[in-house]
Amino acid sequence: MTTEAQEQGAPLVVVASADAVLRHPEAGEHLLTEIERGRAARFRQESGRTDFVAGHVLVRLCAARLLGVPAAALVLAQECPDCGLADHGRPYLPDHPGVQVSLSHTRGVVAAGAGHQPVGVDVELAARGGSLGAVARRVLAPAELALVEAAAEPDRAFLRQWVRKESLIKIGRATLDTLGRIDMSALPLDVPPGAPLRSRFEDLHLLDWTAPEHGAAVAAVSTARPRIVELVPAG
Repeated sequence: MTTEAQEQGAPLVVVASADAVLRHPEAGEHLLTEIERGRAARFRQESGRTDFVAGHVLVRLCAARLLGVPAAALVLAQECPDCGLADHGRPYLPDHPGVQVSLSHTRGVVAAGAGHQPVGVDVELAARGGSLGAVARRVLAPAELALVEAAAEPDRAFLRQWVRKESLIKIGRATLDTLGRIDMSALPLDVPPGAPLRSRFEDLHLLDWTAPEHGAAVAAVSTARPRIVELVPAG
């Protein structure tokens, strides 16, 4: 992924394959906390474990680039706003309360964002089945649902709205229970591969793109214009 803008201080967003992240010269499970290592060990499939580790490494690499510090200098924590437990929930950097972070991972692909402003990212594989039906009716506003059902590829159209809405959850602007009341039907559903599509939703900057090299749909949202940066692999 190439750098698209050079705004100093803008939120950074990175998307990469899990394998590419783990080949990065700073990557390694030594970056993870004891809680994260315990969560990684509970995955039954190695692919799921790899995606989890890569996502939690990538968000550190992204924040390290924003702050100009080594990734090993950063501690990542999570806290659930509902139950208060520290083994899941929104990620944050305890030693850098002014920095906002977000991460997402799907099969083989991970995304992360970091900024001095709120930022949320989501990535999902385009090749996923069973997207419509009850789920779409629960999370889409009526106007969105009509557009998705009328689209040439309804599953792909739903996936675009889904990553957008997931990014709103990541930034704290929505919950699963309120998604159906948020109407993003004015935004285009077709995001061709190539240059990301920039748009606005209310006071937020929205970044949509289709990453054909990863077979993924990606969305990032922030109160400032996000800056896409490249993950530089090892070797």
